[in-house]
Amino acid sequence: MIPFSARLRAGPPLLALALLSTAAPAVAAGDDPQLWTGASATVKLSDHWRFSQDVTARFSDHRSGLYEIEMNSLLGYKVSKTTTVWAGYTHDPQYAEGDFRVMEHRAREQVTFDNIASLGRGRLSARIRTEQRWRDGVDGTGWRVRPYVKYTLPLKKGGKTALVLSSEPFFNLNSTPFQRTTGFDRIRNLVALSTPLSSKITAEVGYLNQYTRVRNGPDTDDHVASVSLNIAL
Repeated sequence: MIPFSARLRAGPPLLALALLSTAAPAVAAGDDPQLWTGASATVKLSDHWRFSQDVTARFSDHRSGLYEIEMNSLLGYKVSKTTTVWAGYTHDPQYAEGDFRVMEHRAREQVTFDNIASLGRGRLSARIRTEQRWRDGVDGTGWRVRPYVKYTLPLKKGGKTALVLSSEPFFNLNSTPFQRTTGFDRIRNLVALSTPLSSKITAEVGYLNQYTRVRNGPDTDDHVASVSLNIAL
């Protein structure tokens, strides 16, 4: 796998957003090149109800290949033009060197706020997500919260191809044998390009940096090539 060690730097208009205000520390002990591939589909069931299904496969250089397949099923109720309330289940088998290691299950609740503000030609969106985590054969329930903010900037006025910036810190609310830190756990910062492939399908390709705090050990810094397809039905 090709290392993704080169850092991307945002220009002054992007810095002004403060989207990445919770910046990852400059140095981490372990750099890991990774590839994340994903697909999501959102189905409009009625004027208010939505169903969303997504799958993400994650591959790591240091972990010798596939290490996680995350599958999320969510039912949403659109409260207003910009706000939707969601709840659902995450099925998350995890692997080591391609071999199954442990099964994680999650309950997920979130509120999404779409296009809530304008900044220049771009639009701001946000989300607040809570999760309860369980692992087969391991005691305890891990609780965490994941705030998220995204800025979408069309490359030209009226155009549909856009620069996407997002930031998502993770905060653990308790500790368990598998969720060992409380408070700040990790942060994911993304820089990507999004473009429509058809009236219903959008592709997004970019670079994601994931900095993770490790208890009693060196922190990790993952450099991720991120590729995803989003389908709206």
